[in-house]
Amino acid sequence: MKQNVIVIFAPTASGKTALTKELFSLSGSHFILNAEIISADSQAVYNGMDIGTAKPASDFCKLIPHHLINLVNPDQQFNVADFVDLADKACLEIASRGKTPVICGGTGFYIRNFLFGLPKTPESSPQVREMVSQKLKNEGKEALYAQLSIIDPQSAKKIHPNDQYRICRALEVFYSSGQTRSSFELNQNLRDLYNFLFIVLEPPKDLLKKRIYDRVDLMFQQGLEEEVKSLISSGYDQNCPGMKAIGYAEFFKYKNREEIISAIKSNSYKYAKKQFTYIRDIKGSKIIPFTASPQDIQKVAALIKESDLFNCQN
Repeated sequence: MKQNVIVIFAPTASGKTALTKELFSLSGSHFILNAEIISADSQAVYNGMDIGTAKPASDFCKLIPHHLINLVNPDQQFNVADFVDLADKACLEIASRGKTPVICGGTGFYIRNFLFGLPKTPESSPQVREMVSQKLKNEGKEALYAQLSIIDPQSAKKIHPNDQYRICRALEVFYSSGQTRSSFELNQNLRDLYNFLFIVLEPPKDLLKKRIYDRVDLMFQQGLEEEVKSLISSGYDQNCPGMKAIGYAEFFKYKNREEIISAIKSNSYKYAKKQFTYIRDIKGSKIIPFTASPQDIQKVAALIKESDLFNCQN
């Protein structure tokens, strides 16, 4: 039998915590499912990076168990293949307890690959990996991103200029096979392991921007600067994969506090808009304009209740 999975794409600061608390917590007024959350957040996997990634609070995780959070240290690489593999395992574990897995987060690249499966790209030889690694050391990621933009503009559009791992991986694919990374397309059909209900929460742009800006201000009130200092004192620097995340990388680029805050706000909003590019064209997705109001939460609850995939009982 196929396993039922709810997948919710929600950009940062869109109100997904309020939604999941209402829908999947016994204390929520719209409780409909006994569920556990699998985080689809590419930065929440890093230990010690709590404030800048807006991880769910420990008391919330007691209400609704969360998975794929705090998996690796900031100097370790974590990629989409790791996510899909661990998310699959988490789905099995959650279902074995008689609960419903809910993939929820804002990393559209992770969610798309979970829905369709990873494309079959060639493995890089040690020689190619070493060559690209040397190019990175000698020329820098900006130069490599510029090269990728010429070699494979389609992939470059989908990769953030600071995403060193994916830039190098795309170049490795080209140098290994002579074909661009974008030529190895995702499967056109959803994976047959699961019955999916895919929900996309789409806040109004002005509201999303305000919420992101307010969240950044709150992060600084909560001690983001101290968190970054603690990470640096532990030996993590700007070259560590985790420290390249928005909310952390800006501390290495700017010295003035106001410049750091402004850059984090701007980069966070740009990133939130970019994340929609991975999920907009997925057939069968249920797009809901979302402000996190009680009425909008009720709309999501009704959508799940009415789905043929789930027998949802209070």
